[in-house]
Amino acid sequence: MSEYFVTVLEWIIKWITPISIIAVSIIAGWLFEKAVIKRVAGMIPASGWEPGTVVIGALRRMTIFWFLLAGSYLAAVKLSPEVEMLASIRTLVAVLAIFTVTIVASRIFVGIIDAYAKKSEGVLPSTSIFSNIARVVIFIVGILIILQYLGLSIAPMLTALGVGGLAVALALKDTLSNLFAGIQIIVSRQIRQGDYIELDAERRGYVVDISWRNTMVRGLGNNHIIIPNSVLSDAVIVNYHLHQAELSVLVPVGVAYDSDLELVERVTLEVAGEIQRGIPGAVAEYEPIVRFTGFNDSAIGFNVILRAREYVEQFILRHEFIKRLQRRYEAEGIEIPFPIRTVYMKESLKNK
Repeated sequence: MSEYFVTVLEWIIKWITPISIIAVSIIAGWLFEKAVIKRVAGMIPASGWEPGTVVIGALRRMTIFWFLLAGSYLAAVKLSPEVEMLASIRTLVAVLAIFTVTIVASRIFVGIIDAYAKKSEGVLPSTSIFSNIARVVIFIVGILIILQYLGLSIAPMLTALGVGGLAVALALKDTLSNLFAGIQIIVSRQIRQGDYIELDAERRGYVVDISWRNTMVRGLGNNHIIIPNSVLSDAVIVNYHLHQAELSVLVPVGVAYDSDLELVERVTLEVAGEIQRGIPGAVAEYEPIVRFTGFNDSAIGFNVILRAREYVEQFILRHEFIKRLQRRYEAEGIEIPFPIRTVYMKESLKNK
C-alpha cells in the first residue's frame, strides 16, 4: 500500500508542475484577451482607425492559443524528455505557431480588403473574389514557410508546379476562364454589387456577389440566378444602375377623339406632378412630360414620362399614376374609350 502511495505521489509531483504551467498559460492568455485585446478594441472606434478594428478582430481567441503553445513547450521542457523528443515538440509548436499566424494574417488581409471596398465604393467592389484570392495566396505562402522550416526544399516543388501548371490549366480551362472573366468584370466596374442588370426577360435582378466562378443575381421574386462569369462577360447586358440609377417611366394613355386635348394635357400633368412629389420612389424635382403620339384605332394616344429613383420603383409609380389618373379623368369627364373597330358590310350582289 505504501509503495502504491509513493508511486502515485511521484506521479503527481512529476506532472503537477507541467499541468500547472499549462493552466497558468491558459489563464494568462484569457487575462491578456480580456485586459488588453478587449480594452484596445474599445478604444479603436473612438480613434476611427478602421484597420485596427480588423487586426483586433483577427487576434481574438488566437492569443489564448499562443499562450497555450508557449505553456505546453515550457511544460515539455520541465518534464525533461529526451533531446530528440524535445526537438520534435519544438518543431510541432513552431509549425502550429506558423499556421495560426497564417490564419491571423489571412483574416487581417481579407478584413482590410473588405473594409477598403466598403469605404471606397466603386474603386474596389466588395466581392468575394478578391477575398478568396488573398486568402489562398496567404495560405500558400504559410504552407511554403512551414515546409521550409521542416527542412523540405521547396525549389523542386515550385519547379514541379511550373511544369504541371500547363496540364492543370488545360484541365481547368473553364474554371480559369470564369476566374479571369470575373476579374475582368470587377476591374472594368461596369457591373458592381447592388446593380440591377438584365440579360434577357428571364434573367434579370440585383447583383449579389461576383465570385471566382460565377455571379449571383437576385431576381425581384427573391430567387437567385447563378450565371458563369464567362457567360456574363460575353453577354449583352443592360445595367440600370450604371452611371446613375434613375430611369424614365413611360406610361401610354389614350383618350376619346372628342376630348379637349388642352384639358387632357393639363389634368394629366397635374396628376403626374402629384405622383412625382408624393411617392417615395419618385424623383421629386423632376417635371413630368406629356407627348401625344398619334391617332390610334379608337383613341388619341400619348405617353406620360415619369422619373423613378431606380428600376424597381417604376412599378409603384405606374400603379399609383394609373389609379389616380382614372379617378381624375372620371371627375373631369374625360373618356378613356374601349377598343372600338367599325366594320362596314357591303351588300352582297345578286347572282346574275
